[in-house]
Amino acid sequence: MVQLSAVPAFTDNYVWILESVPSATVVVDPGEAEPVAAALSERRLRPVAYLLTHHHGDHVGGLTELLADFPAPVFGPAREAIDGVDRPIAGGDRIPLPDLGLDLDVLDLPGHTAGHVGYVGPGFALVGDTLFAGGCGRVFEGTMEQMYESLCRLAELPPATEIYCAHEYTVANLRFALDVEPDNESLARRLEGAIAAREAGMPTVPSTLADELATNPFLRCTAPSVVAAAEAKSGRTLTPGAEVFAVIRGWKDGWRG
Repeated sequence: MVQLSAVPAFTDNYVWILESVPSATVVVDPGEAEPVAAALSERRLRPVAYLLTHHHGDHVGGLTELLADFPAPVFGPAREAIDGVDRPIAGGDRIPLPDLGLDLDVLDLPGHTAGHVGYVGPGFALVGDTLFAGGCGRVFEGTMEQMYESLCRLAELPPATEIYCAHEYTVANLRFALDVEPDNESLARRLEGAIAAREAGMPTVPSTLADELATNPFLRCTAPSVVAAAEAKSGRTLTPGAEVFAVIRGWKDGWRG
């Protein structure tokens, strides 16, 4: 059975580690080498692969240093140039990980970056900076339409899927979401829980896709309440879906809480 655990990095990053018995592990988005190396050594784990979702430094910056001491194949998006990747992958590919007893399916998730990918296993999804708990990544290299389509692709996974994102942004994301949907009672309860978790020093991730579908405005761009909020913000009639997403994403970009 595979277990997932977080290694905190920088100020708000999570490097995810997939573990199985006796010691095989997969490291996801190692932006910082030192805390990952410490975790591997302390727990006597042996990396059998590294998985990269996109090229940003806070996701790949520790890779070269880790490979020197913990060599293993590196899977990463074929559409992005990342030093160290020797197994380029794209949506539709399947990654066999026999040491962990599972296969991972690759999803193309462009928007945050041009070649961003995600990895889906039994009951979980490693989504990088595409989908956050209560939010989504900024659109840097792709288009708003691409990002919305990527989120819709994730929304098609089973509702019980656990969503493993790469940042602890949840409280701020949910506060923004309440500005969009102030009458969403599930959202208000979720924010209270996230605040309590952070005050206790606990992470707020993973979430479930069901949580996101009920409370994340970026997955609710056809919900009447989100459409109405986007239309009020933009001052025009919008087609539910990608047009609403573009307004909400732009609103969040300029939001300061």
